[in-house]
Amino acid sequence: MSAVQLSGQAAPWRARPARSLFAMALLMAAILVLASIHAGIGARPVAPATLIKAVFAFDSHNFEHQILIKLRLARLAAALLVGSALGVAGLLLQSLLRNPLGEPHILGLNAGASLAAVLTSGLPFLAGGLARPLVAALGAGLLFALVMALASAGRSGLTMLKVTFCGIALSALASSLTSAILILDEETLQEMRLWLAGDLAGIGYDLIGAAITPILVGMLLAFVISPRLNALALGDAAATGLGVPVRSTRLIGLAATALLCGASVSIAGPIGFIGLIVPNAARQLSGGDLRLALPLAALGGAALLLAADIAARMLLNPHELATGIMTAIIGAPIFILAAARYFR
Repeated sequence: MSAVQLSGQAAPWRARPARSLFAMALLMAAILVLASIHAGIGARPVAPATLIKAVFAFDSHNFEHQILIKLRLARLAAALLVGSALGVAGLLLQSLLRNPLGEPHILGLNAGASLAAVLTSGLPFLAGGLARPLVAALGAGLLFALVMALASAGRSGLTMLKVTFCGIALSALASSLTSAILILDEETLQEMRLWLAGDLAGIGYDLIGAAITPILVGMLLAFVISPRLNALALGDAAATGLGVPVRSTRLIGLAATALLCGASVSIAGPIGFIGLIVPNAARQLSGGDLRLALPLAALGGAALLLAADIAARMLLNPHELATGIMTAIIGAPIFILAAARYFR
């Protein structure tokens, strides 16, 4: 007998494993197609057959192989890693807060990570390895803690409306501070201008390698607590009655979210709205079961960011837009519609 049945309450989710597995298969197929398109486009288009040869039979004397392995595959890997991390981070936030508008960019995590990364960019002992993603994760966690503290103040306590508005306000404040710091240092401003818009261009394997560990740890924590998150959807009192440690579950979930957001920002800057669009679709496909929704969110986030990056590179060809601009173009109207629906 399940924990939900023991509680005598109806489950807020109904697992749909067959539907979820079918959706996962479709998403993996979409990712393969998008990845071949993504790696092939550029100033010098490359055929999919050349991509396969470059991966499985690399020739260091072949110029196209050099372009693919050293430049385009790094960008492709970054898109997959960042997209999946942001998809899972958004799903965690929405589940922990029971807020369908919970999203790292809206609730301040991306802005906090960006501010921390900029503040510490001139410190040589934080220049390499795991330091940058961990500092960014700390910044994300601290700013989100401030959002939650402010949103909890007052007689009404914590509400979805207060969390959203406090997140938007503190995100704007942190972004303004980040811009002010960079204006004082023109050289750093030029280096980080595209990064602040959220961009995947020019990413090297060193940044990806440093961010992989925090992202994997964040995802592992998310999967470990996913059964508890299903119980948490019943409400804090019901979850406590089922033996779920609500406080520690939220702390672990928020730590995982901070790691995912901080590592993503350290790679590609503050890319928004992936964590808003993807989790809602993942929950629908999985019937609300977080154990199934998490892999769907990871795959969906990777596919969506790949598609957005392809559009950013092709829309004004031969010029490129920042990837974050494309996700904002898609995500901002969806956020407005969702907010109008939930706050009416």
